[in-house]
Amino acid sequence: MNKLREILKINFPIIQGGMGNISNAPLTAAVSNAGGLGTIGAGTMKPEEVEEIIKQTKNLTDKPFAVNVALSVSPYTKEVLKLIIKHQVQVVSLSAGNPAPFIPKLKEHGITVICVVASPKQAIKAENAGADIIVAEGYEAAGINSNLETTTMTLIPQVVEAVSIPVVAAGGIGNGKGLAAAIALGASGVQMGTRLIATKEAPFHSHYKNSILEADDQGTVIVGRTVGRVRRVIRTPYADLLLKKEQEGITLEEFNLLTTEEHHIKGAVKGELEQGFINGGQISSIIKTIPSVRELLEQMVTEAKEQLHKAMAQF
Repeated sequence: MNKLREILKINFPIIQGGMGNISNAPLTAAVSNAGGLGTIGAGTMKPEEVEEIIKQTKNLTDKPFAVNVALSVSPYTKEVLKLIIKHQVQVVSLSAGNPAPFIPKLKEHGITVICVVASPKQAIKAENAGADIIVAEGYEAAGINSNLETTTMTLIPQVVEAVSIPVVAAGGIGNGKGLAAAIALGASGVQMGTRLIATKEAPFHSHYKNSILEADDQGTVIVGRTVGRVRRVIRTPYADLLLKKEQEGITLEEFNLLTTEEHHIKGAVKGELEQGFINGGQISSIIKTIPSVRELLEQMVTEAKEQLHKAMAQF
């Protein structure tokens, strides 16, 4: 049996990305109920907000799900981790910071720990600290990204070679061909965010979903590079405004004010694309349908098996 599936107790080797601050119970539960691992992204949400989503998710699924904590982003890291232990969440995903100080306590409570990394060096440190699973995220991914700018295809083989625990590929994956490619590179599964936005269960504004469906190969842009805050977003009027501000010499403080989670919610939840941004990965350009989560996961696994079979027939 696939080691990732065995550890996480899931049917398909597919994990939902965190989607901090726009996370919700319906989509998280839908992913878990469909056989993957749904994930709540704590982002910068207050502990009581995270707790409410955890409770709602537990009411919608009896399957395992995770909570992602962006360590250097959340001002409530310790409080959120206490809530995770309190509510017996089975899996925690740690990203954007050093996970080592937090892993022992989580493991004491039998919680499976996933660490998100952007380099082999980070993966080795995470494994040595006690991580059970590594998510290696390439530069193609949506949202806050690594300044290293290493692509998924080059990152995955390096991380697989560097560690002995299961590696999950993230960034630029949204169909069965991507899943097959990740497996061929040595990964045990994939993590997706953008593709799950364009599903029936995702309670995001139609403007967000349509922007993904309409994106071409130039449909995403990187903002924040000039101030060291790399983020990949869908190209919208607000994204163009951010790029213009960077050309004019925006400061880090000004950039942070223009990319608060309030602006994220305006774009993703309210559909105000001139007032807020929407995260989106490079995979957007091949997303043309809005299936149910179950349909998507089942199609991906079927397609991946077919692609791998075809590939083997070439030898």
